[in-house]
Amino acid sequence: MVPPQPAGATERAAAPARRAAPVKRRRGEGQWALGYREPLNPNERAKRDDDALNVRARIENIYSKRGFDSIDPGDLRGRFRWMGLYTQRKPGIDGGRTGALEPEELDDSYFMMRVRIDSGALTSEQLRVVGEIARDYARDTADITDRQNVQLHWIQIEDVPAIWEKLEAVGLYTTEACGDCPRVILGSPVAGIAADEIIDGTPAIREIVEKYIGSKEFSNLPRKFKSAISGSPRHDVVHEINDIAFVGVRHPEHGPGFDLWVGGGLSTNPKLGVRLGAWVPLDEVADVWAGVVGLFRDYGYRRLRHRARIKFLIADWGAERFREVLETEYLKRPLVDGPAPEHWLGPRDHIGVHKQVDGLNYVGAAAIAGRVSGTTLIKVAEAAERVGSGRLRTTVQQQLLVLDVADSQVDPLIDELTGLGLHAKPSSWRRNTMACTGIEFCKLAIVETKGRAATLVTELESRLADIADLDQPISIHLNGCPNACARTQTADIGLKGQIMTDSDGNQVPGFQVHLGGGLGLDAGFGRKLRGLKVSSSGLGDYVDRLVRQYVKERDSGERFAQWVARADESDLQ
Repeated sequence: MVPPQPAGATERAAAPARRAAPVKRRRGEGQWALGYREPLNPNERAKRDDDALNVRARIENIYSKRGFDSIDPGDLRGRFRWMGLYTQRKPGIDGGRTGALEPEELDDSYFMMRVRIDSGALTSEQLRVVGEIARDYARDTADITDRQNVQLHWIQIEDVPAIWEKLEAVGLYTTEACGDCPRVILGSPVAGIAADEIIDGTPAIREIVEKYIGSKEFSNLPRKFKSAISGSPRHDVVHEINDIAFVGVRHPEHGPGFDLWVGGGLSTNPKLGVRLGAWVPLDEVADVWAGVVGLFRDYGYRRLRHRARIKFLIADWGAERFREVLETEYLKRPLVDGPAPEHWLGPRDHIGVHKQVDGLNYVGAAAIAGRVSGTTLIKVAEAAERVGSGRLRTTVQQQLLVLDVADSQVDPLIDELTGLGLHAKPSSWRRNTMACTGIEFCKLAIVETKGRAATLVTELESRLADIADLDQPISIHLNGCPNACARTQTADIGLKGQIMTDSDGNQVPGFQVHLGGGLGLDAGFGRKLRGLKVSSSGLGDYVDRLVRQYVKERDSGERFAQWVARADESDLQ
């Protein structure tokens, strides 16, 4: 007997059966720890095929002897970076063609060389050697970068082994100054000498460098990895925008140590670092650093190059899960909870004359946007020997410090530095303007930056000299492309290079404007006004107009970033 059927059952039975919607599986991100070992893009294949550190032998034994044309393309545009070498831009290619040409069309037969200077620490002997190399092999070019390195240009492959020999004789090198590896470790330029220092991070930086830099344990990371360690209350290593940062704090029970931050970075997807809420003692910093780098190596995204930075992993996981995996899988122990660092209200740099803990002085001086020369560096090294111990430091503001200066030698040193274009008493504009390499040498750049920064500073010093009450500094950062090497998004006035159409319909170099970015109390990325672009030639007029509007409209003590956040768009045009 057939059981009774509910109404409509016959019709439903006659209808074709509906298939369940297929479950959409999320594609793997290329994480080694999850079994995705097969390379998913050309960069990953190149690193799998040959560890990039092996390229040094080919440079020394083959390419330097046979010349530029003998270089394998995979080495030239890939593995050379692990040795601090990039091909520089071929002269005469305008910015409008940057994205339209193939890499080999942009390549010059000369190289940019990045000299790695961990924590920015130099002796006069080291600085002199860098200056001599710049003078003798690099057409006297030298730029102090915003990551405490020195960059040289016009380097020929035939000269690289001799340059390495000179650098390594004084304890410097170019290993892993670029590439998908741990790059230079930022450190406080006044570590060990500042009277207000919370803790000196120098021993941890030295331990990391000795153990891990140049080691194949971390020579194949998903992307570059940027580190910062500072015990200064000035927060002088821009910890908020590094992949990992150790920030000096005092724990109420355990004393001085470091607060651990991860996941900061700029470029086209800027993100501020996040605190893990962990306090790390000095003698554990290197192990914790290695744990975070190992986690990034194994869990970092390798499928898509533009998502291969640790900031994307942190954004997906969150701080709590990241800390849990770090503790359980890599450190095999829990971290100690700790306090957040206190905000610093003054300038983060070290320009001017400051007392050291031993009663001597350090003198900080600014070149415009870090542009110096080999000859200048040699003369600064000589001056540091005459007036002090010969110790010097570079900074993340593209500036230079001379340490251990007696009171009687301060004024003579300042005069000498000024004569070399390094100002210890600079205008606010000279002190707070930065620029990336720009189209002069960089294959990614669209506009010129270093020279434009210099002329802009000079122009603003003249045009705004009448504003006597500009007590709040305003930073200006010029970048030649969207990659934010000059930290465009965290400047008061960030200028991102692009080609634009002027009022006459001509294609000219210009900048998209970001306003009110900052770190510390104003941590955040600049306000981007729709359609606000300024031609390179019109920068002086625009900044003059903007600054005068700020002075006119601001409240008492109001910082530029605060004013920008509340200002009408018409006031920012």
